[in-house]
Amino acid sequence: MAARDEIVAWADEYLDLASYPDYGPMGLQVVGAPEVRKIACGVSASRELFERAAEAGAQMVLVHHGLFWEKEPRSVGLVMRERLRTLFDADLSLVAYHLALDAHPEVGNNALLCDELGIERQSRFADGYGFGGRLPDPVPVSDFAELVQERLGRMPLVFSYGPELVERVAVCTGGAARYLAEAAAEGYDCFVTGEADEPTKHAAKEAGVHFVAGGHYATETLGVRALSARLAERFGLAWDFVDLPNPV
Repeated sequence: MAARDEIVAWADEYLDLASYPDYGPMGLQVVGAPEVRKIACGVSASRELFERAAEAGAQMVLVHHGLFWEKEPRSVGLVMRERLRTLFDADLSLVAYHLALDAHPEVGNNALLCDELGIERQSRFADGYGFGGRLPDPVPVSDFAELVQERLGRMPLVFSYGPELVERVAVCTGGAARYLAEAAAEGYDCFVTGEADEPTKHAAKEAGVHFVAGGHYATETLGVRALSARLAERFGLAWDFVDLPNPV
């Protein structure tokens, strides 16, 4: 068991929140029990996630996408009320880490996805949130797409317009299709993210770059799991990943 505030303070510092201004409050979003024995983690805040966390006996829920965002309504409607009610009834704390968790070099979504795909990280990409690097052995994009499917458990969306062999790859998970032009300008053969925008297909074709979208959800399960495991190890906690698959 460990103090909630001690866990959050350590995670805030470890992730260097001050260096990654976000468009929503990061860290502790909803206060629950002061002592924590177990963390339940998931990609996005939802009532189902909170219910599953309560059933699992957790005192803290750790997510990548939290409840509160700029430019969203500041009134508490029916959906938000029931989400909050579920947290309150179970005395669950909600902790969210978004951009800082994408960017972290050890437990971040982008670093871990590079590692999963065998990409040797060489430089930062996408305003410092993603990474660019090389494959140890160049491969056809079809082989690379199969590897993405194997590692993420779902078939990626592929726009195959790059060179015959993929060697240099840029990675920025989630909804980062807008960085395709940057990947092309920096000479990458392939750009990996979570999902495409409507203009992405023709942008990839005209830039001569492969585009691989592994799923917003699927590409962002890695960070919350790694951070939860790190917190569990440091503070002597139990933890579970609550998988709520999303086709997006």
